[in-house]
Amino acid sequence: MLTHLRNSGKDLLSPDAWKIRLIFWAGAVVVGLVASGFAISTVYVEKGFHTLLDYGDWVPFILCPVGLVLVSWLTRKVFPGSQGSGIPQSIAALQLPEHTSRTVLLSFRIAFGKILLTLLGLLSGASIGREGPTVHIGAAIMFSLGRFAKFPHHYMDRGLILAGGAAGIAAAFNTPLAGILFAVEEMGRSFEERTSGVLLTGVFIAGITAVVVQGNYTYFGSTSAGLQTSQMLVPILVCGIVGGLLGGLFSTILIQGTRRLAPVMQRRPVIIAILCGLGIAGAGYLSGNTAYGTGYEEASSILTGSSTLPESYPLMKMLATIFSYLSGIPGGIFAPSLATGAGVGAEIASWMPSMPVSAIIILGMVGYFTGVVQTPITAFVIVMEMTDNQELLLPLMATAFIAYATSRIVCPEPIYRELARNFLPPPVEKKTPVD
Repeated sequence: MLTHLRNSGKDLLSPDAWKIRLIFWAGAVVVGLVASGFAISTVYVEKGFHTLLDYGDWVPFILCPVGLVLVSWLTRKVFPGSQGSGIPQSIAALQLPEHTSRTVLLSFRIAFGKILLTLLGLLSGASIGREGPTVHIGAAIMFSLGRFAKFPHHYMDRGLILAGGAAGIAAAFNTPLAGILFAVEEMGRSFEERTSGVLLTGVFIAGITAVVVQGNYTYFGSTSAGLQTSQMLVPILVCGIVGGLLGGLFSTILIQGTRRLAPVMQRRPVIIAILCGLGIAGAGYLSGNTAYGTGYEEASSILTGSSTLPESYPLMKMLATIFSYLSGIPGGIFAPSLATGAGVGAEIASWMPSMPVSAIIILGMVGYFTGVVQTPITAFVIVMEMTDNQELLLPLMATAFIAYATSRIVCPEPIYRELARNFLPPPVEKKTPVD
């Protein structure tokens, strides 16, 4: 004990230790600033797409294929490793045994490419989000700073990558608690004492930086929707089962589709991008031009009841997100999944006219989102923080865990864990000794 205290005292006075702290804190500030700038940029880019959409419904049938071909080419030729959500790359980096192997997945170049190409994808009408990419960006920034600062190995091993990813979620959604939980529940699957301080400090600093830049906002505003105890059972069961099944189906399609299209993508990437772009345009047209982009505005309007979306919205949003991901461009599935979940919740609410509509929509959102990512604790906390609603805490928890169990029937392995395998070297087969 005395030895531990003496070591702690030396760390407090050590110039090297303070150098590490200052660089790490600066890195967390950079993550917060970049995440905030990324968030603000996506708003303007989406407005730009909708401005182009005003010229006619035919615009996406040209813009989506052409845009996806360009983004796909840049991803493969200029920014390899930046494709997809970015969370699988961050998870894979944690599992790689060698430090040099991680630099292929986490670098300043990839972070820059992730931002640029996600914005180009949104300008092209793709149904993608910025939250998953922000995790990748945060992990890449922290890891890269650690390389240049020559941090000790125990920082490099897990702390910087986990802290960067968690800080990215916290800054992207303004949900610090969800950022910590996501890093523990999905990226780390464990919470080691040696990384806990790094993780908490990074999330706190990045979160404060984002609040300073963007203000202390709530992602989907505030809602006081609640359910009486006697009303809870049926909505919880329906939203949990339906959301879990649909979310699990979505994840299975992405996992299997990515796996099966990989050989074709190597030979015919342009054709894949064109077909996926036409698929997005078709889904957008059938949804009344509501299936494009992050889905933030649509989810907000569903929650507030400010506008009515077509009944086809949740299905078309799901299809547009599938086409966007399978095209191989950078972009996340967090925000589109929350928007799809809101649409699923609105559809379920129409089955229960006597129930509070907003409450059912929120339960549908957490049910579908849990079904997709299979992180129930993160899911109900992130939805609770994004809607500033503590009234539904117990129903959200119950719905999330039912959706998780249901999703595992359709998709036995979590989507990010499965997609991370694409960035890991193939397992070495053990040779059987010959007698």
